[in-house]
Amino acid sequence: MLERIREGSQGPWAMAIIALIVLSFVFAGVSSYVSSSGSSAAAEVNGEPISQQDVERAYQAQRARLEAQFGEGISALFSDENYLRDFRMNVLDRLIADTLIEQKAKELGMRVSDKQIRDAITAMPEFQTEGSFDNERYLMLLRQNGFQPSDFRDYMRQQMTREQLSRAVQASDFSLPEEVSLAHRLQDQTRNADYLIVDSAPFAASVELSDEEVQAFYDENISRFDTQEKVNLAYVTLAVEDLKADVSVSEEEIEQEYQDNIALYKTTEERRVSHILIEFGDDKDAAKEKAESLLAEVEQGADFADLAEANSADTFSAENGGDLDFITAGMMDPSFDEAAFAISNVGETSEVIETEFGYHIIKLTDMKPVETTPLAEVRDEIEAQLLTDKATDEFFALQSEMANLAFEVPDTLEDVAGAVNGKIKETGLVTASAVPAALNVPAVTSKMFDPDFIAEGLNSDVIELSNDEVVVIRVVGHEPQRTQALDEVRTQILAQLRARKAQEAAAEWADNVVEQVQAGESPELTIGDVTLEWQSKEAIARNSTELPRNLVDTVFTLSTEEGNNLEVAKLGSGDVGVVRLTAVNMPEALGEEELDSLNQQLMTNYSQANYQSFVDSLRSAADVTVNL
Repeated sequence: MLERIREGSQGPWAMAIIALIVLSFVFAGVSSYVSSSGSSAAAEVNGEPISQQDVERAYQAQRARLEAQFGEGISALFSDENYLRDFRMNVLDRLIADTLIEQKAKELGMRVSDKQIRDAITAMPEFQTEGSFDNERYLMLLRQNGFQPSDFRDYMRQQMTREQLSRAVQASDFSLPEEVSLAHRLQDQTRNADYLIVDSAPFAASVELSDEEVQAFYDENISRFDTQEKVNLAYVTLAVEDLKADVSVSEEEIEQEYQDNIALYKTTEERRVSHILIEFGDDKDAAKEKAESLLAEVEQGADFADLAEANSADTFSAENGGDLDFITAGMMDPSFDEAAFAISNVGETSEVIETEFGYHIIKLTDMKPVETTPLAEVRDEIEAQLLTDKATDEFFALQSEMANLAFEVPDTLEDVAGAVNGKIKETGLVTASAVPAALNVPAVTSKMFDPDFIAEGLNSDVIELSNDEVVVIRVVGHEPQRTQALDEVRTQILAQLRARKAQEAAAEWADNVVEQVQAGESPELTIGDVTLEWQSKEAIARNSTELPRNLVDTVFTLSTEEGNNLEVAKLGSGDVGVVRLTAVNMPEALGEEELDSLNQQLMTNYSQANYQSFVDSLRSAADVTVNL
């Protein structure tokens, strides 16, 4: 009914709902119902094609979601061909997995009834108004996004059938009460321990190294001595922000901009209206007669809301006394719109109005008149925009001049810098992983390490760093990747070997301590001028950061049994630890709610792993051809 027109509003709430629907369609695969004729298949799964259009639509949707979430950082990655290729392959892999699941569901005879589909659709919040399914909203949203109800029902059937199998596979996983209890005891237990940290530095003085050992280490680890390619990049940038200082805006220009765009600073008139709708039915004249009779009752003082509730064919608004909430010009049917905005005063009604839906009586119940924001309140905003606009115009003019000079005088940046009153800057020799943040965008990094560009030694074209900043670059220094000679890295190798042997010597000393303790002796804990003392730590958790990681890991490999409670651990620092387990502290029993939560975590982990294994097994047994 007329509600269908009213729901066609272009307000923010409607746009938000439409966006949600569109995203849900795209991610779930409604694209498979849109013709992809003329495009070759990106993949075939047991003879069933996945079109290039399907992949492109899923790719664009996933990319848009990531860019909205992570901003320009993720956007820059898509300029990298390798990243883009891998990303597209991941999208295709997901579509292949969905197809395999759908095929298996069909093979197993899984079905979804019409009632299940209907119940699922009516339960979707996108199609509800005030918690109840609104058929007019449902049809409007489908129509606005180019889908027929039959297409959407087919999509829902396909999706729900696939989910039926997915849920069945994942629901088959379970965890036993003893598994949950054991997981709790293992994850949440803590341990007490005594420990020594043995500094390896005192042992380094006695380490002796031969030329043969140095040569052997160099030969065995030759790839570790490869240098990274380095480039020294000269560059000139141009940014809109930098040009703002060179432009100005007069008060007259601000006033003129305000007047030229006065509509932007005016609110839109809104009118709250109620209506009574009488449909044409089989007898249009009778419908009009009834509408005129109802209008007469209104004019004689009858309650408009009561008449709407009792007589209006627009059942949704009738429940609210005919209320259609606030509308703006252009929202409704032209005839309805014209009549609603012709009413002079709140409380007055229109004549009987005819639209394609029937005859209407319209009542004006509230008004929000047009309001204009004073210039003083938006002056700074207008000035800032005008400055940006002028700087942007200058930016594009200078950008064009930069491009011409970079090409016409290709062996220097002097002319480019002079044209924009800029400076030539240099990065110094940098590797691909150490490019300054301002230049660390794929368009620059791929160019500066391009062998042809390096060999030419000429200016680049203008490269866009962002929407309002560009750069011209040239390579002025280059160090190719190479393998360093032994003499260049001898000192480094000696230091590494000495540290390794010192740690081994410290570990040998620590092993001797362990042997003496296990033999019931009291070992001498003096190394040079330093005497070590046992330290104690209670309630060490598995994720503790108070002790070295390797020491914590070693604690949780020991038992309290004599002979199995003491161990040596080589630490990441190059030192050595000796740890003696003194107690295992079991966690307190979990309450029912905590046990349920842990049980859910275990089952989620099991189901995810098993579901992926199920998909992998389907793919290994399937005939899958990838053409992307």
